[in-house]
Amino acid sequence: MKKTKKILTDEAPINDELRLRGFFRIKIGEPDANGVVKAVAGDSGWFKNTIPNLGKDLFLSQLVGAMGGSLQVKYAALGTGGTLNATATALPGELTATNVRMAVTPTTANASGTLNFAFTLNSGVTNASGNISNVGLFAISNVSSGQPFAGNTYASSALSTNQAVNGTYQIQF
Repeated sequence: MKKTKKILTDEAPINDELRLRGFFRIKIGEPDANGVVKAVAGDSGWFKNTIPNLGKDLFLSQLVGAMGGSLQVKYAALGTGGTLNATATALPGELTATNVRMAVTPTTANASGTLNFAFTLNSGVTNASGNISNVGLFAISNVSSGQPFAGNTYASSALSTNQAVNGTYQIQF
């Protein structure tokens, strides 16, 4: 049996393992005069996300490869449906009122490996009161179109037309 030689080095080993995780939180409440939710009527708490196959391909693999069809997260959507699965191509039960997809504000903390997306659904945007129970991240503003990058479900929460929704979505590398 042939022995293999162990190579020694003075340098610390490189951790090249990449693990992708996402979390989101939704808060519902009545906004003040500036549109900021002060009195929180509902808080989902933090939930883990799901990244469907096309989310991994279009938003991650193709982006890293600088491919022409790659996408970037620019919008968030809310819906009344269930969980995204690995083959999801839409957000189940996505709200369809005009201007209901919300532009996201992306930020990072220096070298933290966390990408934050903040978004707000202003009061009065939805036509009628109802329940919301899922969230997703998208590249385009057109309601019910485009592939979701990530999303998931949470306990159904009542949303009135006079209430706003503040969302935070984190992607951690």
